[in-house]
Amino acid sequence: MKHARQRGIALLVAIVMFAIATTVAAAITYNKAMAARRAAATFTLEQALQAGMAAESFAAVVLEDNGNKNKTQLNDAWAEPFGPVEIEGTGVWIQAQLEDLTGRFNLNSIVALQGPPLNTYKVDTHQYEVFQAILSALDIDLRYADLLVDWIDPDSQPEPQGGEDTMYMTQMPPYRPPNTFITHTSELLALPGFGAANYAKIAPLVTALPNDEKVNTCTASGLVLDVTQNDPQGNVAYRNVNLKQYREKGCWPINSDYIDGIIDAKAKVAAQPRIAEKSSWFRLRTNIRIGTAEFVLYSVLFREPNNRVRTIQRSFGSE
Repeated sequence: MKHARQRGIALLVAIVMFAIATTVAAAITYNKAMAARRAAATFTLEQALQAGMAAESFAAVVLEDNGNKNKTQLNDAWAEPFGPVEIEGTGVWIQAQLEDLTGRFNLNSIVALQGPPLNTYKVDTHQYEVFQAILSALDIDLRYADLLVDWIDPDSQPEPQGGEDTMYMTQMPPYRPPNTFITHTSELLALPGFGAANYAKIAPLVTALPNDEKVNTCTASGLVLDVTQNDPQGNVAYRNVNLKQYREKGCWPINSDYIDGIIDAKAKVAAQPRIAEKSSWFRLRTNIRIGTAEFVLYSVLFREPNNRVRTIQRSFGSE
C-alpha cells in the first residue's frame, strides 16, 4: 500500500515537471519569435529610411538644378511626381512628391521682432489678422489666434483670448507653453480644445518655418493668396479660380499683379514685404513599399542661397 502511494507521488511530480518544462519551452519559443519579428521590423524600417534618404538625394538634385531660376513655379520639374519605381534588385518601391512649403501660411510669422526698447517678439498685426481670416474661412474659433501668439511669444502676459502658464497648468495632464517658435504644425493640437477635426482642416494650409519666410504667390493656394492680401475692401479673388489652369505656363499671379489687385492702400503696403516668387523650403512625401509593409516618410528640405539642399527634419507617418 505504501509502495503504491509513492508511485502516485512520483507520477504527480513527473506531470508537474513536464508542465513546467512545457511552459518554459513555450516562453522561450515565443520570446525568440518576438525577437526575430522585432529584428525583421527594425531591419525593414531601416530599409525604408534608406530608401527615403535616396528619394531625398534625388529631390535635392532636382531642386539644385531649379535653383538657378528666378521663380519657383509649379510647371517646373521639381513639382512633378516621381514613381512609383523599384530600387533595382531590392524589391523596394518608392513614390515621391515635392511641395513648396512657402505656399502655405507660416504659423511662426504671427509674431515679429520688436526693436528697442522691447527687443523681443510680439504679435505681428498683419499676420495675426491673416491667421484669423484662415480660421474664419475654415469655421474655427478665432480665439486660437490669441492662443497661438501666447504659445510662441516669450512673455507671460496673455492676449485677450489667449492663455499662459496659469491656463495650461489646469489642463489634464498639466503642461506649459514653450514660449518659442514651433517646429511642427501638430503643435496646434496642444492648444486647449483645438482637436483633430480642426487640425485636419487647417493642416494643408499652414507650415512652421522661420518667422520671416515669405509666401510664394506662384505656388500658394487660393485661400492663402486671398488672406495674405488682408484687404478690407477686397473680395475672394483667388480661392474660386482654377489656379492649376493658370499655372500651366508659369508663375501666376506674379507679385506685381498680386499687389496691384489690393484696393486698400495700407493693406497694399503691408502685403508687399510678405510675398516672393522664389522658395527655399520644401516638403518631400515619400511612399515606400517593402513586401507588404508600407511607410510614409515626410522630409523638410531647405535650399540654401548657393542652391545646396539639405534635410532639416524627418518624420515617419506624420506631416
